[in-house]
Amino acid sequence: MLNLKRLMTSAFACVMATSAPMMASADESTMEKIINSGEISIAVQTQGPPISFIDKNGERTGLAVEMARTFADDMGVELVIKDYDWKGLIPALTSGKVDFIAADMTPTAKRHMQMLFTEPAFYSEVVVFAKKGLDLDSWKDLNSGDYAIGAAQASSYADQAREKLPEAELKAYAGATPQVVQSVLGDRVQAGVSDRAALATFLKQNDELEIIGTLNKEPLGFAVRPDSIHLLLALNNFLRLIEHDGRHQELLDYWWNSTDWEADHK
Repeated sequence: MLNLKRLMTSAFACVMATSAPMMASADESTMEKIINSGEISIAVQTQGPPISFIDKNGERTGLAVEMARTFADDMGVELVIKDYDWKGLIPALTSGKVDFIAADMTPTAKRHMQMLFTEPAFYSEVVVFAKKGLDLDSWKDLNSGDYAIGAAQASSYADQAREKLPEAELKAYAGATPQVVQSVLGDRVQAGVSDRAALATFLKQNDELEIIGTLNKEPLGFAVRPDSIHLLLALNNFLRLIEHDGRHQELLDYWWNSTDWEADHK
């Protein structure tokens, strides 16, 4: 029996010794692919300015796209952008179709079960908006079966609406914020939930819309597969570098904290 135990222990040690290099290789497989191909691919939802959209020249751009482009330029590789609707972003990553997700995605515990998130790339303020004249004292007054709330499908905005307005009817839209805004304007829902920055242009274009209140402020990050540790570390290092040299703040001031980008891209 003792010899059998020793044999099993020895065999287990051999398996661990041979699998360790394979595990290390798996951790770097995404980065190795990027280096060998000279390309890095991202999944975006090109429907939601100022995060990602197609501008007047037919070019994909936006805060998340330009952050990813800056990352690719710093690495010396080509950026490949692939479009998906919101609910298609995570499957695109987990199936290996892209290297990382560049979107305004909240690093929830549930999402962390499928992928790894970078340090916050920027922060969002989740707000409730509606047409003027709704005559509410607070966004909390919407927590009633008499109201319907719109939010992007499979988004943290929808999660926030469910959590803080559970009595209201929730309508989820695959078209993200633009479709939610149109539903509010078309009276298909009484209010919508989205990010303040994403709403800035719509509020500027539609005097009849207003923000009722803030539900939450939350960090937003980029996401990689669990086996892409090298890429995750590289992204985090990049975020620290551009914060230090000022490029991060320049991107935020142009895309996120103002509507300056509209003059160049709309």
